[in-house]
Amino acid sequence: MSRTARLEERLGHRFRSGELLTQALTHRSFGTPHNERLEFLGDGVLGCVIAEALLVRFPQLSEGELSRMRASLVRQEALAAAAAGLGLAEHLRMGQGESASGGAHRASVLADALEALYGAVFLDGGYASARATVLATLGSALESADEHTTAKDPKTRLQEALQARRHGLPRYRVVATRGAAHEQTFEVECLVEGLDLQARGSGASRRAAEQQAAEALLRQLDA
Repeated sequence: MSRTARLEERLGHRFRSGELLTQALTHRSFGTPHNERLEFLGDGVLGCVIAEALLVRFPQLSEGELSRMRASLVRQEALAAAAAGLGLAEHLRMGQGESASGGAHRASVLADALEALYGAVFLDGGYASARATVLATLGSALESADEHTTAKDPKTRLQEALQARRHGLPRYRVVATRGAAHEQTFEVECLVEGLDLQARGSGASRRAAEQQAAEALLRQLDA
C-alpha cells in the first residue's frame, strides 16, 4: 500500500481528485497552489461538524457552553495532535528552508494542513464525506469531551478561580512577538496584582498565548 493510500485509509476517504489531496498537503513555502484556501474552507466545515455533534450529544448545554466546548475541541493543539496521529508531517510538501527548520512538525502547520484536508474532502466528496472524516480523526476527542472539564477555557477558569478567592482579575500583556508577519509567534505574560504569581505562554495568536499563560498560572494557583 502506498503512503497516499495509507493516509486516505486513516482519513476514511479515497480521493477522486488527486490534485485536491496534493494541494491540501502543500505548504505555502513550497509554492502554488498551496493549502491556505482549502484551510479556510475546512475551518468552516470543521466548526459545523463539531457544532452538530455537540448539539446532539449535549442537549442540556446553553449556546455559550456549546461554543466554549467547541473551541476546546478545535483549538490548534487538539488539531495538531490529531494530525500527528495521522502521521501528517511525512506527507507535507514544504520549501527546503521550512522543512529544514522542522516546520512540518510545528503545531500551527499541522493544524492548518488538517483543516485543509477537511476542505479538500468536502470539495471531493461533499459534506457527508467531510463529516465522516472529521469524526474519524477527532472522534476520540469528541467522545472523551466532558461538559465539566472542557466547556470552559483556561482564561475563564482562571478568572472564576480568582474571583472565588476574592482576588482581582488577571492581566495579560504581550512581551514578545517573533517570526514573519504571516506566521508570528506571540509570547504573553499573565499576572495577578496582589499575588506573587506570574506565568507566560506562547502561541500562533495572542489569544492562544493568553490561554496557555492562563493555564500555566492556574497550575500555580492550584499548587
